[in-house]
Amino acid sequence: MTMLESIGIGSRLARFLAAIAMVVLTLFGTVAPVLAQTTSGAEVAAPDAAPEMDSPAAIAAPTTNRQSFVAAAVQRVGPAVVRIDTEKTVVRDNPGLLFEDPFFRGFFGEPDGFRNPPQEQLLRGQGSGFIISTNGDVLTNAHVVDGADRVTVTLKDGRTFDAVVEGADEVTDLAVVKIESDAETLPVAPLGDSDDVVVGDWAIAVGNPLGLDNTVTLGIVSTLKRSSAAVGIPGKRIDFIQTDAAINPGNSGGPLLNQDGEVIGINTAIRADAMGIGFAIPINKAKTIKDQLSQGQSIAHPYLGVQIATLSPEIAQRNNDDPNAGMMLPEVTGALVIRVIPDTPAAESGLRRGDVIVKVDDQPVVSADTLQTQVDHSRVGQTLKLTVKRGNQTQQIRVSTAELQN
Repeated sequence: MTMLESIGIGSRLARFLAAIAMVVLTLFGTVAPVLAQTTSGAEVAAPDAAPEMDSPAAIAAPTTNRQSFVAAAVQRVGPAVVRIDTEKTVVRDNPGLLFEDPFFRGFFGEPDGFRNPPQEQLLRGQGSGFIISTNGDVLTNAHVVDGADRVTVTLKDGRTFDAVVEGADEVTDLAVVKIESDAETLPVAPLGDSDDVVVGDWAIAVGNPLGLDNTVTLGIVSTLKRSSAAVGIPGKRIDFIQTDAAINPGNSGGPLLNQDGEVIGINTAIRADAMGIGFAIPINKAKTIKDQLSQGQSIAHPYLGVQIATLSPEIAQRNNDDPNAGMMLPEVTGALVIRVIPDTPAAESGLRRGDVIVKVDDQPVVSADTLQTQVDHSRVGQTLKLTVKRGNQTQQIRVSTAELQN
């Protein structure tokens, strides 16, 4: 008699429940052999037990690959990311505490014989970069190596090399540094295509922030073509990739990666007044000038010689409704000329303060950034046809760009 029959359950019901038990065992498995008895006492074989961990079957069983795409991307690029240490000597005046007091300056005057000699001071800096060629070219930010007397590059594997600055461009904040070693095998970071980047893509920042080597942060691409003026760096000419991946001091010059481990940008700037906002120079911008920089050539940047602001019909109308406004503005969309710098192409062409540039070579100008981009994409010495609104008049003004001097 089975246990089910012993508690008063009929033999047919007992066999039914035994069958259900077998289905459950088949679906969910078991870690120990289970035998079920029929009413006739015959044993029914249970599913095979799971192999023990040290058995050949367990060893041969496939394992789940738990590596994330971030880990894979960093493994691909990480060896080519470097730390850049710089040293430079600056000379500072050292007048002495006595002559800092206005009383003593008024009493003794400031003869050179009473002033202390200038004092030299050694300044150290640190940033990041990444190797872009097997001959040791390293791409980084110009401000990382600005004025450096000595540059040292340290790889992730601990190798350290002296390096020289081959070329730097302050306008785009890009520089190429050359590792001084011909016998070493060097890893190279794969470069992606920043034109393929879209808002919402993954963004992985790699670098050495705050002296903490080999640091990785993850975020997304927040927006594209954020102008340097909007970021608060008006002296540059860059349309940044904006990301929420953490970029801290020391990250400058390091790579911003996509999910495939390709470099899409060079980490450059952070906003001191904002949390979680960082900016990177698109890698395609670096591709256009890196070879010139590695050869020590200067980068020519065209300019007109005007200070401009974005104008819209709403802004113009508010200005015109103000009885204290200095001038009446055309109620159009374009770039308002705020100032014409003397002895520049703009001044020579006859542009005036208050002009509104609405087209460049028949291409609409919808903002000041648009005009700046159109000028950047021209060549030094190229003549541009500007369509200008001056009061109620529309004029065509031709201006030839000149080379911007740093």
